[in-house]
Amino acid sequence: MRILTTLASVALLASPALADDPKALITVTGEGQVAVVPDMATISLGVTVNAETAKAALDANSAALTAVLERLTAAGIEAKDIQTSGLSLGPVYDSSYSSSGQGVQGFTASNIVTVQVRTIDNVGPVLDASVTDGANMLNGITFGLLDPVPATDEARKKAVEDARRKAALYAEAAGVELGKIVSISEGGSYGAPMMMGAASFAKSDAMPIAAGELSVGASVSVTFAVAE
Repeated sequence: MRILTTLASVALLASPALADDPKALITVTGEGQVAVVPDMATISLGVTVNAETAKAALDANSAALTAVLERLTAAGIEAKDIQTSGLSLGPVYDSSYSSSGQGVQGFTASNIVTVQVRTIDNVGPVLDASVTDGANMLNGITFGLLDPVPATDEARKKAVEDARRKAALYAEAAGVELGKIVSISEGGSYGAPMMMGAASFAKSDAMPIAAGELSVGASVSVTFAVAE
């Protein structure tokens, strides 16, 4: 959960009589936060293969990844939701050689794909299906929202309410009356998803997935006039 640090500034641009100066202002930053249950996930997974030659490593990797993609398609993942995010081929050196005469022991080929799963309940089956035919790397799972707008809008409303509360507090402390809003500037919105770290994994009959909650937040800077 992201810990919010509230920043508030008070600008009382005033003559000796604050309440009588139409230019007297109070500016504050409001923060809003909403907890929601994620409804989609993005998975980064792939295949790493070792072989004696570069071609053999690429061929074996391609065959394994093709099988993985076929499994993903069978699990209901559309082509638009699968994207290659990493492809590499490199030598593996024999560590028994001296530093001045290392020899190439073989080659490693890796291919990573990013998969969007649009139903949380399908995450476990998708992972299980992908490892059935060759996926041997899991680089992470990120949970998110298919449509973040409603939650973000709710956080924006809360941010404005927070700004008004703070401004009223400052006005009371300063002995003045809070006036109308002069300006509102959005400081940004954010979502804090739960993450699973990089790991290798083996096939299991059931892979439990805990989606938890997402924290969707928004920040606004609001300037109020001091009432006459």
